[in-house]
Amino acid sequence: MSGPKLNRVVADFTCEATGDKTVRLKDLRGQNVVLYFYPKDSTPGCTLEGQDFRDSHAKFRRQKTVILGVSRDSLASHEKFKAKQKFPFELLSDPSEKLCKKFDVIHQKTLYGRKFLGVERSTFLIDQDGKLRQEWRKVKVKGHAAEVLDAVKGLDK
Repeated sequence: MSGPKLNRVVADFTCEATGDKTVRLKDLRGQNVVLYFYPKDSTPGCTLEGQDFRDSHAKFRRQKTVILGVSRDSLASHEKFKAKQKFPFELLSDPSEKLCKKFDVIHQKTLYGRKFLGVERSTFLIDQDGKLRQEWRKVKVKGHAAEVLDAVKGLDK
């Protein structure tokens, strides 16, 4: 399965989110959307990635950009993670992997010699018209939020 195509409108989706919300992509038109997929709540890399987006949140807002984190964790897990880390953005719960599969982020991984299917850390930048403008796959956390912010700033140029 392949994910959305660059410079094409991303098909609408609806997903349950923290804050007792349901997020629908189409409702976010007029704003840029950073959709970042991560493997698991409260793990070191995922926590650091979320903190980096949290710490840059005001800069993203000034660029009319919404940040949404996505993992397969439950809403209850997301609520705890969001509260503990004081994330000012919503986390989307995708236990059925429907959204993960739509963006083609479920891949075979290996940990301690054991193979399993897991979320490949990936980020997608969707512009205010709903078009996928950039994607990052196999993301390395360090410096990633800053790189995404630079890409957002470059959208209007």
